[in-house]
Parts: sequence; C-alpha cells; structure tokens
Amino acid sequence: MALGKRYSPHEAKALLEKVEREVALGTTLQQSCREAGIAQETFRRWRREIGGQNGDGVRRIKELESENAKLKRLIVKLTLEKQGLHEIVATLL
Repeated sequence: MALGKRYSPHEAKALLEKVEREVALGTTLQQSCREAGIAQETFRRWRREIGGQNGDGVRRIKELESENAKLKRLIVKLTLEKQGLHEIVATLL
C-alpha cells in the first residue's frame, strides 16, 4: 500500500476548513475532498482529531503523540533489559 502525502498540522487544518466551507456552500463531500486531494476517510479522521482545535492545539497533540511513542519504546527496552537480568540471576543461582 502506497503512503500518501503527509500534511503538517497547519496544512491539515486549512484543508479541513476549506472542505467544510465548500460542503456548507452546497458542494458534495466527495467532490470537495477530490478537489482538495484527500480521501473522504482522511477528511473524517481529521475532523474527528482536529476539528475544533486551533493550530497550537493540533501541534501539541502531535508532540504528545510523539512523546508517547518514545516512552513506549523506552518501556519495551527497559522490560527486555529486566528480563535479561532475571535470566542472568537465575543462571547464577
């Protein structure tokens, strides 16, 4: 599966607002999304994730998601180290 273009939080917010504006003026969601170059599912996901937020809120969510991913990787690493130490202690006893 090919990955599409990655949009910055500000670009995503701008496209979301553009499509919502066009739909409010009577254009179909399908046509508005096609003109914006995004899938309807992408539009729905963006609306769910960043719909009522300003650019700072979107950026903060992205930062928190990134930090969360780093912390999860750290937990995995520490858990593996702990298991290794338990195995070493078990072989010494």
